[in-house]
Amino acid sequence: MNNLDPTSPEVQAELSRRHKAAATTVIGLMVATVLLCIVAFLSRPYLYEQANPPLELGMRIAIFVLGVGAVIWRRTKLAPMRLQDIYGLAGPSGVLKAFEKTTIQLALFGAAIVVVGFATTLALGSDGYTYWSAIIALVIFAYFYPRKKVWQRVLDWFANPEHTEPPPAETAS
Repeated sequence: MNNLDPTSPEVQAELSRRHKAAATTVIGLMVATVLLCIVAFLSRPYLYEQANPPLELGMRIAIFVLGVGAVIWRRTKLAPMRLQDIYGLAGPSGVLKAFEKTTIQLALFGAAIVVVGFATTLALGSDGYTYWSAIIALVIFAYFYPRKKVWQRVLDWFANPEHTEPPPAETAS
């Protein structure tokens, strides 16, 4: 699929397949996040609040690092120059593979955030840690949710050798 036109049926089929896989993964992790919040809510009678400022600070730092790391990861993996190199070597198929793989990796950053929050809930006995880490994770899932039109627009941009406009700014959304 290296030299195929982005509008060819083969590329469009692969676009649909890879987009569906990435979107299903993100939605599945969103549902898992909500279910983890429900588990935290139902476990409230069994939790005993304990104060542990170092653990709470460590959890906040870990969530901050994961959130910022997700943004940096996206900007690195989906940089226009990198995608242009991928397109030159592997064609539309390589770019679609990069989109799918990066979207799933970014969703895992969000899942890690909610797991850290839930683990802190279990350790410190307050379900609030799960809730606010879930809110952060859901924002990450929503921000990094793959949009098929954007993926198609990027493929079209790379297929056109005479670029008159800059590359799409948000390539994975």
